Amino acid sequence: MTLFIDSLWRAAAYCLHIRVIVYSLLPLALMVAIAFGAGWFFWEPAMDAVADTLGSWDLVTVAHEWLSGVGLSGLKAVLPPLIVLLVATPVIVVLSLLAVATLMTPAMVRLVAARRFDTLEKRHGGSFLYSVVGGLGATVLALLAIIVSMPFWLIPPLVLLVPPLIWGWLTYRVMSYDVLADHASREERRELVRRHKPFLLAIGVITGYLGAAPSIVWASGVMFIVAAPVLIPVAIWIYTLVFAFSALWFSHYALSALQVLRAEQTLVLRAEPLEPPDQGTLPPLLPPL
Repeated sequence: MTLFIDSLWRAAAYCLHIRVIVYSLLPLALMVAIAFGAGWFFWEPAMDAVADTLGSWDLVTVAHEWLSGVGLSGLKAVLPPLIVLLVATPVIVVLSLLAVATLMTPAMVRLVAARRFDTLEKRHGGSFLYSVVGGLGATVLALLAIIVSMPFWLIPPLVLLVPPLIWGWLTYRVMSYDVLADHASREERRELVRRHKPFLLAIGVITGYLGAAPSIVWASGVMFIVAAPVLIPVAIWIYTLVFAFSALWFSHYALSALQVLRAEQTLVLRAEPLEPPDQGTLPPLLPPL
């Protein structure tokens, strides 16, 4: 728990570092370009498809007639963009996480290692290819979990619990590998994950809940659609900073845990007694008579 709290405040302090802020601009620029490019080509077709689908459902038609009867006919126009944003949000979250993991996490690890763990040996137990493949595999599983759990989001308590837990698990899977890829051997990484899995998962879940903050911005973007060109980059930047904070938190925690693990291994090696030499192989003290 001491390591958990120590790495938390250090990660929060590092978020104010000018290099971290500058590093966050690259994934931000990439994600804003992707978001606006996708919106340019797919926004209107997506809106039309959602509107046509809703119009074919008798229950939705009855609900629209009831809203018109009580003077809330304007909500009919709000529903299609709301649904499109709800569907697009998981994709934006996942892409933001992958962009940060690819473009920022190595720089975050180097920053933390240079300032706190400059003597920690790099044993290169991970690879970029495995990081990409493992990250994509975990992403597919997270998106499938999101799709399967969407019907349960209609239950108020679950909508506040399920998505952050899924994002937290995905963040834990991606970050716990990436931050140790250079410094830890494969055996060390597996041992650290085995020992510290509850705390590593807790870091992922907490940052997953922090990642729910941009949902307020998305809601504002639906209600004030004119301000969407400003609100969407703000929301994406929040995602980027949250995942950057996550990378820093994982880096401080995992590298500190790795340092402790190696110190323990050194003590064990020093404490092991030397094996006595095999008496059968010693030369005789006196020549034979």
